[in-house]
Amino acid sequence: MTERTPLSFRKAASADAELLDELVNSAYRGESSKIGWTTEADLLDGTRTNKADIENLIAQEGSMILLCVDGADIIGCAHLELSGAECQLGMLVVKPGLQSRGVGKQLMLAAEAMARETLGAGTIAMSVISVRHELIAFYERRGYHRTGRKKPFVADATHGFPKSQPIEFEVLEKNLA
Repeated sequence: MTERTPLSFRKAASADAELLDELVNSAYRGESSKIGWTTEADLLDGTRTNKADIENLIAQEGSMILLCVDGADIIGCAHLELSGAECQLGMLVVKPGLQSRGVGKQLMLAAEAMARETLGAGTIAMSVISVRHELIAFYERRGYHRTGRKKPFVADATHGFPKSQPIEFEVLEKNLA
């Protein structure tokens, strides 16, 4: 991340899918993810996503992937999907070597603005692995609150397999008004 160039944000196109596949998987799984603090490598085996899944998210009505760009480099992304008046936020990623530098905070603010201003959402919600206490605390500091709702983790070849313990998601929400 350069100090001179402010970060910019844009909607992903299908041409970005292969790079996003690499970015997302490098941030969530495998040894490269352990450079950052958002890794799931100790909890899950396999991949987090794949190119075809990303292409589908980009093409799907009411869905978009917001890119965080530093100069010419894509250094982060967030998936937004409108469901009624609520927007689901997922696949929030910052390149592992750039985490803890404020990029995630800027990306979240841009995603929330996009959800509110472009998608017309009144609330934004996310599903976080319930044992990721440090990640939940990070989101709570950004104004998200625990809803008490849980969702099962569906293990598959696209999203990974739990290593040792059952995995479930906790739903967090934030009012965008």
